[in-house]
Amino acid sequence: MTQSSDYVPPKVWTWEKPSGDGGWRYAALNRPVAGATHEQELPVGKHPLQLYSRGTPNGVKVTILLEELLAAGHKGAEYDAWMIDIGKGDQFGSGFVGVNPNSKIPALMDRSGPKPQRVFESGAILLYLADKFGAFLPKDTAGRTEALSWLFWQMGSTPYIGGGFGHFYHYAPVKIQYAIDRFTMEAKRQLDVLDRQLAEHEYVAGEYSIADMAIWPWYGGLVQGQQYNAGEFLQVHEYKHVIRWMKQIGERPAVKRGRMVNRAAGALSEQLHERHDAGDFDTRTQDKIGKP
Repeated sequence: MTQSSDYVPPKVWTWEKPSGDGGWRYAALNRPVAGATHEQELPVGKHPLQLYSRGTPNGVKVTILLEELLAAGHKGAEYDAWMIDIGKGDQFGSGFVGVNPNSKIPALMDRSGPKPQRVFESGAILLYLADKFGAFLPKDTAGRTEALSWLFWQMGSTPYIGGGFGHFYHYAPVKIQYAIDRFTMEAKRQLDVLDRQLAEHEYVAGEYSIADMAIWPWYGGLVQGQQYNAGEFLQVHEYKHVIRWMKQIGERPAVKRGRMVNRAAGALSEQLHERHDAGDFDTRTQDKIGKP
């Protein structure tokens, strides 16, 4: 690699607020401090479970689980799903920050008990719901431990896919060869880890579990070539077992429904901006799916 840079890190880093006239599309929303930027209450629907999210890979994890729970007969898993427009900064509203002080989707409020319980971080939400309903997480110690190991593998590994490979390959206004090479190598290594596991197991942890639901939206998207339009670049055809698993899970009716909830991109037939009842999938109106 032959590449040089004139940039020298300063002794003390200072933040220069983006002007908003170029660069990464969310740059103007980012800042080096936390907390709310404005007052904005969150809506509350009729069900105990209130989800505030968007149909990104992290958001899809939770809606897939909720739809799988309902399909398995857990009526208590009925939920309201509200769209959080991260492009407009809804995640920095006072109501959302009250549910998730980290200002990231998804966030869940469970109002079924005497005191509302907030849950944030997608992996924590998956574990909370799996334990609450006693489903999609093996009950024996060995099986549960294996599933949780893969759940936390996803939580720890995927930032190198999204904030690493995805950002520098797809979003960054300046292409830096060192960064792209570094994170492409890591993306392919992770896909190889997953491919080797799936060569010996139908599902990631043996049986279908929240581990699959956490991993599928990210790595399934990569091998489909949809995530960051990087299929050819990553030569995803090499990961045959991941491709088999991706297709198998993608055919599940609950997964198809979960992918639609809070989705605001792609074909309108695949979008359901808000979800308040199972019938919303069949009786969608223009206000629920956005305007063409």
